[in-house]
Amino acid sequence: MNKSDLRLTILGMLEQKLAIAYSSVQRAIESATDEETVPEHKYDTLALEASYLAHGQAMRVQESEKEIRRFRELHLPESPDKVVLGTLVTLVDLDDNRKQFFVAPCEGGMKVQFENQTITLVTFESPLGKAIKGTQVGDEVRYQAGDNTYYYEIETIS
Repeated sequence: MNKSDLRLTILGMLEQKLAIAYSSVQRAIESATDEETVPEHKYDTLALEASYLAHGQAMRVQESEKEIRRFRELHLPESPDKVVLGTLVTLVDLDDNRKQFFVAPCEGGMKVQFENQTITLVTFESPLGKAIKGTQVGDEVRYQAGDNTYYYEIETIS
């Protein structure tokens, strides 16, 4: 599987997210500055609330831009022998079900359809990410999320 193409797919999804954020900030700004939101009395806070929303949406845009930069700058190791940032990992559970994870700098939990497979982004801050960090092919992984304990074996790292 070509990780460079996978990164391009992820970047496309992040750019769509950014476009939505831009659109949301524009609508919030328009709402905050609309003539109909001008306060009629001291308890009329519609314009103030809209400005808070615009600020929050602007922060969302900044975060989206930062995530895109992080993915563009992400080093993709060519033949890793252990799980590091930028690796694609296949895990096998106790029922021989395979799951693929891409170790990403951000956007943990995002699912990507790529080459007819579902790949889930995982960060080292997550319980699974902490459990697989630095592991090698054949290692067994155990992690807990909530009340559930999960067991996997590292099948491949690329």
